[in-house]
Amino acid sequence: MEFGKREYLFSEQASARHARADALAPHLRTCQCRTRGCAWHRCHRGCAGPVLLELTRDRSGRTWRLADACTACAAAMSHTAVVPDTLLAPRRRYPAAGTPARPPRPLHGPGERMRVQEMLTYLAAALPRLTSPATRLLALQCALRADTSAYVRLPGGLLRGMRLCGRRELWEELEHAGWLRRTASRNPHVEAQLFDAAVLAQRPGRQVRARAAQWALCPATLALPSGWVPAVQLTAVVLATYTSGEAGSTDMEVLARLCGHSPHQTEELLDRLVTSRSLTAWHYFRETNEVAWHLSPQARVSRARRFSSDSTPASLCLTCPASAGCPP
Repeated sequence: MEFGKREYLFSEQASARHARADALAPHLRTCQCRTRGCAWHRCHRGCAGPVLLELTRDRSGRTWRLADACTACAAAMSHTAVVPDTLLAPRRRYPAAGTPARPPRPLHGPGERMRVQEMLTYLAAALPRLTSPATRLLALQCALRADTSAYVRLPGGLLRGMRLCGRRELWEELEHAGWLRRTASRNPHVEAQLFDAAVLAQRPGRQVRARAAQWALCPATLALPSGWVPAVQLTAVVLATYTSGEAGSTDMEVLARLCGHSPHQTEELLDRLVTSRSLTAWHYFRETNEVAWHLSPQARVSRARRFSSDSTPASLCLTCPASAGCPP
């Protein structure tokens, strides 16, 4: 689904004002879609994930719906985008002079995984349906690495590590969608201004989002060797956000939407992950439209070797050569 940028920005900000005026405590927020029998989307395996504020536009474009929904329901809805929590928060109150400021709470693996999952869900609604996997991976890094002014600078080492250096057609695809505009494209780095309203006010700080962007380059739960095509890389990142321990599961429609493919193409990509020994097996339950998978012992050993210690510096890009110099 494609939102008009000005139309969406106005609707999101107006909806956020209504939500702030009638805000509920987090523990009182429930999935409104579930209370209506999940009639706002196609059938899936059930509610899951944290409750988000979703903004839905009807097909005519004349009416909008603002409601709380779980992550699974929000991802299954069409013409829907997630309203960032930052727009719902009241204005920041600064402590009095002399009061020590509380340091920000760091986010580790689960927090980074959830942040990447939320951004993938949002990009699935914000970008055109036929956006290529390589462009989606590029948009994910731009969204997570942008500053508070929605300005992003991707160094050449990072782009080389992602095998996206010199791929001008990917930037042109995002520009054609009205999602960003390049302000400088001098080798080896690229600078751009993002137009997406959700990126203008992201809740976590820049360092926290940079760690999430680093996690997306080499997910702790499902890290692929370098050299795989972007379609397989994107599928691995999406699976990693839904993997807990040695297994994971999600709705096939949600998986296909986040990967930017049809369900049949997604099945072929899952087979390739089994062939690469990243997954032991995967199963599709047609009755519930659920997909489940299990990590291979090889992937678990690789994960344990790479991420058993917290001493790995956040500035090290695990998918790039050491000489690439990819800062977060």
